[in-house]
Amino acid sequence: MPFYEVYSRPVLIRYKTSICTSATVFLVAVLCLTYVPPLLVAYRSQGFWIKRSTYEEQPVVRFQYETLLVAATSMSGDYVAWSTASHLNNMLGNSLRIPLVSVREEDQNQDGKMDLLDFQLQLPLRDEEHVYSIQLLLTFSYQLFTKAIVVMQSLAFVQHSSAVPGAKLFVSGDLKLQQRTPLPHCGLFNVYNVSVIDSSSPFASAYNLDNIVGRYQERNLTTVLSCPMPVWTTGRASESPFQLHVEIRYPLEVISYRPGFWETIKFAWVQYVSVLLIFLWLFERIQRFVFQSQVLTTVPVSFGKPHQH
Repeated sequence: MPFYEVYSRPVLIRYKTSICTSATVFLVAVLCLTYVPPLLVAYRSQGFWIKRSTYEEQPVVRFQYETLLVAATSMSGDYVAWSTASHLNNMLGNSLRIPLVSVREEDQNQDGKMDLLDFQLQLPLRDEEHVYSIQLLLTFSYQLFTKAIVVMQSLAFVQHSSAVPGAKLFVSGDLKLQQRTPLPHCGLFNVYNVSVIDSSSPFASAYNLDNIVGRYQERNLTTVLSCPMPVWTTGRASESPFQLHVEIRYPLEVISYRPGFWETIKFAWVQYVSVLLIFLWLFERIQRFVFQSQVLTTVPVSFGKPHQH
């Protein structure tokens, strides 16, 4: 007559011993070998403590309408210049040229953040003046919000020169963020929220491009006009202004930052547990063999055994 299973239940067997026995020493050794080596393996495999991480963010960039322009009009060092700083314009004397400026910012994908600056300038010149090089400085307000709130003033520097006098310069590039150190993971970071050009200064040294760019490059967080594509056009007609056209895009940035405590612990915990599971599986089978085979003497006590009638 065949039999079939109608009900089942597990039987729990506890292996007991006193404190001062070899089984106790074995259990302590197994616990140490189960939980400590995974920590050492995860730590020695590099990257256990995450010190730097990255995220992507579209910055909020706005043109500040602060400009400084210097154009070399001869190979001997003559120049004309213009700035939005009235103090500098007063110092220029006969070298001052007031240009016609057109500025437009565009939100191309309609996400509420500007994506492009279109800057056009027409610089009036005398018939005997010719442009051999251009230096243009533009300032921006630059903000980030995803992790730390970053608020700073930054700049884009456009420079091009040629041995042949030009009629027009077209430059297109990206305003890229440069970091020497990672940002904090939270809080307000506004150390560099100061004007790049001190427009209120009456001293000429405040408007010297060497001084402005030198101070700016001492910062740990800057922007730079990346991958500029200059197009230098020659053949300026008599009495025609020199034309400058600059397109600057505000691309999606990869931001480096220092993770906080909980993010660091979460990253370390995942690495530790992934190694720990292997050791738990291995030493559980070692303990099962040792105690079930009575390699070390213990007293087995069964729970859940069916009652005998």
